[in-house]
Amino acid sequence: MESTESAPGTVAELVRARWGDHRPGLWFEGRVLTQHEVAAGAAVRAALLADLLPPGAEPHIGVLLDNTPEYPMWLSAAALARAAVAGINPTRRGPELARDILHTECRILVTERAHLPLLDGLDLPGVRLLVTGTPEYDALLAPFADAVPDGSRATPHDRLLLYFTSGSTGAPKAAICTQGRLAAAGRALAGQFGVRPDDVHYLCMPMFHGNAVIADWAPALAAGAGVALRRRFSASGFLADVRRYRATYFTYVGRAIQYILATEPRPDDRDHALRLGFGTEAGAVDAAAFERRFGVRLVEGYGSSEGGAAVQWSPGTPPGAVGRAAPGLVVLDPQTREECPPAVFDAAGRLVNGDEAIGELVNRGPNPFEGYWRNPEAEAERRREGWYWTGDLFCRDADGYLYFAGRGDDRLRVDGENLSAAMIENILARYEGTVAVAVYAVPDPVTGDQVMATIAGTFDPEGFARFLSAQPDLGTKMPPRFVRVVDQLPVTATNKIHRARLRAEGFRCAEPVWWRPPGEDAYRRLTWEDVEGPLAPTRGPSRVRRQGLEPRTR
Repeated sequence: MESTESAPGTVAELVRARWGDHRPGLWFEGRVLTQHEVAAGAAVRAALLADLLPPGAEPHIGVLLDNTPEYPMWLSAAALARAAVAGINPTRRGPELARDILHTECRILVTERAHLPLLDGLDLPGVRLLVTGTPEYDALLAPFADAVPDGSRATPHDRLLLYFTSGSTGAPKAAICTQGRLAAAGRALAGQFGVRPDDVHYLCMPMFHGNAVIADWAPALAAGAGVALRRRFSASGFLADVRRYRATYFTYVGRAIQYILATEPRPDDRDHALRLGFGTEAGAVDAAAFERRFGVRLVEGYGSSEGGAAVQWSPGTPPGAVGRAAPGLVVLDPQTREECPPAVFDAAGRLVNGDEAIGELVNRGPNPFEGYWRNPEAEAERRREGWYWTGDLFCRDADGYLYFAGRGDDRLRVDGENLSAAMIENILARYEGTVAVAVYAVPDPVTGDQVMATIAGTFDPEGFARFLSAQPDLGTKMPPRFVRVVDQLPVTATNKIHRARLRAEGFRCAEPVWWRPPGEDAYRRLTWEDVEGPLAPTRGPSRVRRQGLEPRTR
């Protein structure tokens, strides 16, 4: 790895380093651009940006694009111009979309024709629209065709990214990432994974999200590697793309790996150059299946969206663990602020003291969290007592290894016992025919929670009950009380399960729901009589949706 003295401290310097590099550097839908052409395109856009930004305004631009070459060129341009990019989520609509653009004080919004309908009727005062791929856009760029990238003015403290966290409640928060942090993250990952200049990073996760930029684009830029862009993620197109571009590395989030595994296996599934995938939430079962089928190791990591805490896998990490806790990382009880006792697992691998061992992961040491844009309340919540609170649940064993237990709102409390949604999901993922699974809490009619699972795939109630009884690491409180069967799980734009929607719908939903009444071993279809009788809440009113429920028994 290069020394910190000689390593570029800004993204602008990394962009400038590609000037004069005439190797292929970017692939997209039949087009190939050299590293030099990408740097030149960035210089042109940086010059235009300097010309268009109003004096005295925050140098912020919104980017509402699919993964096209314009996206990395505008990221690079912003670095050269000491501006910041706010990645705008195209799945947001109406007032929410306008709020994201205006909250980040974007003076320029770069988009494409395909997304123009999203902007119809929105009131965006003071925002100038640039539509890529139009004669007007090309005319704006033309006067700056001879621009040369200059990274000398940028500093490590310049804001570069304002990326929205995908919170399940409230408005998304715009996390700040400076040039120095992004350049350092790129160099660190390039060193960790041995990224070489002749590597090709397949970039199929949406670039408005931090994963694609920080974990995929940045290490490629730091190492001088190429990037192959996919406009939007496609499970069916994954292997063909990997082969076409001879990709060696990719990142993933959410359920992307499950969707790839759900495609039809082929005899030539290992015929590719891919050597590594890096991401989160694949789960041990799917990671092992991916390696068996494609011969590619998946490295599961953990990093908070805001950069305040990270856990790295290392050789010797036990199955199911994310990695060893670095200095400063602790698991605390959010109420008492005391460190939770070590997790204890029985011979079958079952967590036997989840009630006391599961807590919130907190970084009490120095961390690179750089705050939220114009959101002091959310920032204060993250920085309580001077520590960084991740909002994510973990437990830690006696050897210091950390086990992910879910997001802060994924904790379930059943019969007075705290359970981990993530751990139950990892067990249910073994059920044959399961494409994807989500576990979450629904209110118990009296007190606490009941476990509910939504399964995408095939479901046999008798076979599922037998499967549960055969799992040695499934605790007595962990089997789902309710099982909703769907064709496909609802997901966010970053392929993460839309848990807030699932929790809100509960078992009063349109799809078939099976349940196991208390004291019974078998699952049966949920009926109107069940919902209006033993499942009627005693803690408040209930609105019953009857779609998908069996008729009342006679």
